[in-house]
Amino acid sequence: MHTHPIVLFDGVCNYCNSMVNYAIRHDPKGKLRFAPLQSSTASRVRSQLGIPDKIDSVILVVGKKYYTYSDAAVRIARYLSFPAGIARVLWLVPKFIRQPIYKWVARNRYNWFGKKESCMVPSAEVRERFLG
Repeated sequence: MHTHPIVLFDGVCNYCNSMVNYAIRHDPKGKLRFAPLQSSTASRVRSQLGIPDKIDSVILVVGKKYYTYSDAAVRIARYLSFPAGIARVLWLVPKFIRQPIYKWVARNRYNWFGKKESCMVPSAEVRERFLG
């Protein structure tokens, strides 16, 4: 497995791409790595860890463990600086409350924020943080 935490994200979702760019800007130690769900890297990681294909929003992979939905989002916040890192307090919100809200936003993300024809192409400055 990879030594850095990996964020698997929907590469054609405008909202998801915005969140990835935000995470990159607020990850001062550059620990997070990123791979679109549509990539061969994501496919390989999903296969190795047995991550179901039905999960089509953010997945955080740390070593041999993975986190989905709101659990992934809250854990990603642990790597981010202020003010983004404040989101980690959402861990205090019971999962039975935060999970349905997260899934509702995820289900509606294309309607609200739009969708691209293809995955984003990272800039040269951050390309090394993206896995093929």
